[in-house]
Amino acid sequence: MVQSVQRAVQILRLLSAGGPRLGLAELAERVGVAKPTVHALLRTLEAEGLVAQDRQTGRYVLGPGVLALGNAFLETHELRMRSLTWADLLAARVGEAVWVAVLTGDHVLVVHHAFRPEGAVQILEVGASIPWHTCALGKAIAAFLPEQRQAELLAAPLPPLTGQSLTDPDALDAQLAQVRTTGYAVEDQESTLGDAGIAAPVFDRSGLAGAIGVVGPVERLLADGRSRDLAVQVREVARQLSRELGAGRAAVGRAPA
Repeated sequence: MVQSVQRAVQILRLLSAGGPRLGLAELAERVGVAKPTVHALLRTLEAEGLVAQDRQTGRYVLGPGVLALGNAFLETHELRMRSLTWADLLAARVGEAVWVAVLTGDHVLVVHHAFRPEGAVQILEVGASIPWHTCALGKAIAAFLPEQRQAELLAAPLPPLTGQSLTDPDALDAQLAQVRTTGYAVEDQESTLGDAGIAAPVFDRSGLAGAIGVVGPVERLLADGRSRDLAVQVREVARQLSRELGAGRAAVGRAPA
C-alpha cells in the first residue's frame, strides 16, 4: 500500500463527510501526520482539481474534479446502466420512488434513483450513503453475502439512525435469514422516521451485484395488503434485471417464488 496515496484518500474522505470546511491544522490532526506533509498533499490534490481552497479563510473543500470522477463512475457502472429502464418501469408500476444500490464497506451507495411518478417535489438521492443495517437495500445485499463477510458486518459497530434502527447483531442475523427465505428485505423507519423500504437482491454473471427497492412513506409502503404486492413486484423486477446482467438460473432462483 502506498502511504501517500492512502493519506490523500483520507483527506478526500474527511472533506466529503460534510460539515464545516476544514483547515490545514484540522486535517493534519485527523490524518495524524505533520502539517507540511498534509500541505504538500493538499497542493497536489488542488492542482488536480480534487480539492479547492477558500482564499479568504484558507480552509479546504472538495473540488470539481471529484464530481467528474463520480459521474464517470456512474456512467460506467453496469448495474446502474442496466437498471435505468427497470427502475423506471417499477416506479411506474407501483407509483413509488425506486433506488438501486451497491455495498461499499459497511454502507450502501445509491447509484440510481427513479422518482415517484406523481407527488411532491423530490430530492435526487444518487450518491447517498446509508449504513447497511438501517435500510432494506443493505439487508437485501447482506443476506446473500458469503458467511464470513456477513459475520464481519454483524461484528462491526451498528450505530442507530433512528429509534427504530436495529443494532442487535442476533436480531439482524435473524432478519437476514428471513430475507434469504422470502427473497426480499423490509425497512420500517430505520434510517428516516416516517419512511419505509422494500428491496430485493440483484445478481450478475459473477454473483451478487447489489439491490433494487422501493422507498416511500411508511403508511403507503407497509399498509396491510400493499406491502406483499410491492414485495412481489420488487422481487420480479430484481429477477428480470439479474437475467439482463447475465446471472445464472441458480442465482436468479435464490429469491423464492
